Amino acid sequence: MADIFSISASGMEAQRLRMNIIAGNLANVETTRTSSGGPYRRKDILFETDRPNSFADYLNASAGTESAGVKVAGIIEDARPLKYVYEPSHPDADTNGYVAYPNVSVAEEMVNMISASRSYDANVSAFKATRDMANKALEIGQ
Repeated sequence: MADIFSISASGMEAQRLRMNIIAGNLANVETTRTSSGGPYRRKDILFETDRPNSFADYLNASAGTESAGVKVAGIIEDARPLKYVYEPSHPDADTNGYVAYPNVSVAEEMVNMISASRSYDANVSAFKATRDMANKALEIGQ
């Protein structure tokens, strides 16, 4: 049972971090100058299976008792091109009058936010269902 709780908890933690990244993207949708000098670049998160590769893990896998969760493999910057808008009066305009805006799409970020929220909710539901089954099992044993 502890493994199931651990898997759900790792999923909730991963989706919480994903929501933070999405919120950061939305907050910087108009940021044309960052501390590094250029416009903000959209960030994305990479997940991977949280499965260590030790000898004991391979034994557990062969016995059918292996458990895994999810972990954050990294946070990357999106390499898609920036948006250029002709605004010669903008303080960050280049010599041709174009301003580089972040490669953040509000619509895409909102879809990602809904997806992260639903994934989080699914992990909460799995956690609660496991808890309820454990409670019922304890009631049966009384």
